[in-house]
Amino acid sequence: MIYLSHFTFPTNEQEVDFFLGEKRTCYDSFYPFQVLSRRNLRMLDFEPVTILYGGNGSGKTTALNVIGEKLGLRRDTLYNRSNFFETYTGLCSFETQQPIPGRSRIITSDDVFDFMLNLRSLNEGIDQKREGMFKEYLENKYAHFQMRSLEDYEQLKKVVQARSKTQSKYVRSNLMDNVREHSNGESAFLYFSEKIQENGLYLLDEPENSLSPQRQQELLRFLEDSARFFGCQFVIATHSPFLLSMRGAKIYDLDEDPVDVKRWTELSNVRAYFDFFKKHEREFL
Repeated sequence: MIYLSHFTFPTNEQEVDFFLGEKRTCYDSFYPFQVLSRRNLRMLDFEPVTILYGGNGSGKTTALNVIGEKLGLRRDTLYNRSNFFETYTGLCSFETQQPIPGRSRIITSDDVFDFMLNLRSLNEGIDQKREGMFKEYLENKYAHFQMRSLEDYEQLKKVVQARSKTQSKYVRSNLMDNVREHSNGESAFLYFSEKIQENGLYLLDEPENSLSPQRQQELLRFLEDSARFFGCQFVIATHSPFLLSMRGAKIYDLDEDPVDVKRWTELSNVRAYFDFFKKHEREFL
């Protein structure tokens, strides 16, 4: 599915006109001006899966933030908008093939990291409560309880429960069953699987962060299936060889000047991995 078909960034001439008309000189940076124009990136044409590849400082994250801001996509965490972000996005334009669904969003590594921290804090709270319930179980199980009024009814239920169940079953029945400890990779993957729904446009900024190679391949299959069978469109900023290998993906190499479209096997990062493992091929036999 293609919702967003084209996105156009300001030309060098438009940026020059902006600076000529800008009277203020007290700013250290005019970000996001002078970032994408350095690579002569004028327009992106999108497929169901489009990947922005490049090293740190290449502008791939900036491009995602600009697109997300211009489209008004939802996001969970704040980002560096700067004083000139609104002016810059005002010079951008885009075309769609289909109306962009309201569930569409941009997902950044900060979103995933905050989710993992929140989940960890929640689990720590559950762990503390669990320790208290172990003590409560023993007190109720061996207590000499006698019901004297209806006010004692809730306590009676706990006593009966403690005497009829094992300690682990008692604790599980009194805690949230749907909360459990996850590894960082499991938590990160859980975030993507919850946020990415059918029929939506999703901008993903380096989704491989916090994911092991195995989890990256699992995410790869999830994204491929979402694009192929469930009406999703993805624009992904990444340098993960696993995600770069996604079937049918259109890849923009932002390390090139001007920006160029390449096959994933032509990218310098992927070639470096290939050359390294080729050099050590005999050690795997």
